[in-house]
Amino acid sequence: MDDVSQVVVILDMNQYFWARKPVDTSGTGGLAGLSFNQFLRHALMFMNSIQLLNHLNQLVVIATGAHSCCVIYKSGIGSGGGFESGRSVSKCSSGQHLSPSSKIMEQLELFLSKEEAASVNVEEGDLKDFPSLLSGSLSMALCYIQRCLRAGSPSCQQRILCLQGASDAPQQYVAVMNAIFSAQRAMVPIDACIVGSHHSPFLQQAAHITGGIYMKPPQLEGLFEYLTVVFATDLHSRKFLQLAHPVGVDFRASCFCHKKTIDMGYVCSVCLSIFCKHHKTCSTCGANFNQSKSRITLAGLKRKITDP
Repeated sequence: MDDVSQVVVILDMNQYFWARKPVDTSGTGGLAGLSFNQFLRHALMFMNSIQLLNHLNQLVVIATGAHSCCVIYKSGIGSGGGFESGRSVSKCSSGQHLSPSSKIMEQLELFLSKEEAASVNVEEGDLKDFPSLLSGSLSMALCYIQRCLRAGSPSCQQRILCLQGASDAPQQYVAVMNAIFSAQRAMVPIDACIVGSHHSPFLQQAAHITGGIYMKPPQLEGLFEYLTVVFATDLHSRKFLQLAHPVGVDFRASCFCHKKTIDMGYVCSVCLSIFCKHHKTCSTCGANFNQSKSRITLAGLKRKITDP
């Protein structure tokens, strides 16, 4: 019998990313005409397949936007140790039992309405400045897993799957790396499936460090097939399968001053912040780097002179 899995799926619901017109770049691995409705259809079929593979499998869905993130669905026996159960319970006035897909869609509508209300004052030219809250979603997923473990839930193999579309946000670099190292310590693999036009260095490092799988499907028309073949398998079965591995991992960091990916830079000796140019003071912790060598040598000479 396959291992019981607890899969936390992080759905990228960034409306600024999905509002852009999909460009047909099938030869370069871009969006290839994948619309938001098609993405949801593939994701819902995949999440249903996880629960069909083993009736004991537990599924948790976290919606990620540009302004917030929250748990919109969770399955499994009992609700102890999790977040508020009302977030994943369908508000059906007729009392009918809805399918998991219907519950997810209903909660997604509520989530997207809140995101739309939060973006009323956002100008069209600033759409690119609102990336998805990947760091918050990873932290929420890890907190949920820890709550389930402490509540004494049935033993299962936990893992996180990120369905990411928007590009990485350099300003979230520290928070994302902290979440990655926390997942590594908790032995929770982070899988990543990229549906956008660019690779995600953050998720490449997350999959490499935690022992997960990173994939950017070349043909998104068959996204459901990629998800079921690669990401639906439990951790024990992966040892017997020849799964795809990334050619390389981008280990470059992002500077804290201009939020750009750099190859070489300056590191603060106090808080380890990274900068692309030399600064007199650290903008993160306020450490002063303006102490010149002449002052250091003069101070050393004074000590030698005053010594008996």
